[in-house]
Amino acid sequence: MPAPLLLPRIAWGSPSAPRRALLVHGLGSSAALMWRLGDALAEAGWHTTAVDLRGHGDAPRALDYSVAAYGADLVATRPADGGSWDAVIGHSLGGAASTVAAASDAAWTRRLVLIDPAIHVDDRDAAIVRRSQERAFADPRLDVVQEEHPHWHPQDQELKVDAVLRASAWAVEQTSAQNRPWDVRAEAAALSIPTHVLGADPAVYSIFTGDLADEVLAANPLITMSIVAGAGHSLHRDKPEESVRQLLEALT
Repeated sequence: MPAPLLLPRIAWGSPSAPRRALLVHGLGSSAALMWRLGDALAEAGWHTTAVDLRGHGDAPRALDYSVAAYGADLVATRPADGGSWDAVIGHSLGGAASTVAAASDAAWTRRLVLIDPAIHVDDRDAAIVRRSQERAFADPRLDVVQEEHPHWHPQDQELKVDAVLRASAWAVEQTSAQNRPWDVRAEAAALSIPTHVLGADPAVYSIFTGDLADEVLAANPLITMSIVAGAGHSLHRDKPEESVRQLLEALT
């Protein structure tokens, strides 16, 4: 795997909590934007850590923005005692990178939860993601985010602006450019730990649905899936209460 970078961290909950989780954000996002899940897990008795991925937030910049490079950084990200995570929860790009990390090191985490993961991104979805990121970086004003996502919590709206302002636009662009094809289906098939997908509602928008979801689930009996009805790709911001409910259910 590529040489790893040391990723900055934020955390929720007591460091002495018996269960430890890692939160991994998506493209153009940040550790702070995983706050709703971090806060809920802390309330449920977990110590939860979130990281800024390479090229995002306060993380180091690099030239390599392949999913393999993102995964290498995550494999090197361990709990304070150097052991295994009890659970890793990854959204979109974070879900793909977490899949690569877990497939390459079976001792990295005991369980995965993937939030509308970018397991395979075809040309259609790649174009949708690219246009969404271009819009976000072209006009990162709070009122624009509020207009596009009026149902989001005010902190999600504020933190989305912050994430765009602190991310490298070049890194985000290169993440799409350097992952053609974008495909970690083989790594998903190789997973040897319980893995649950929190899927977005295809009636809204999902990148893990239809034939792709059927193929991935059929290839590995350790992977299960549920849908957060009425939620789009950022389901933990669109429908946070139901997303948290399904996440906690998956972790039990």
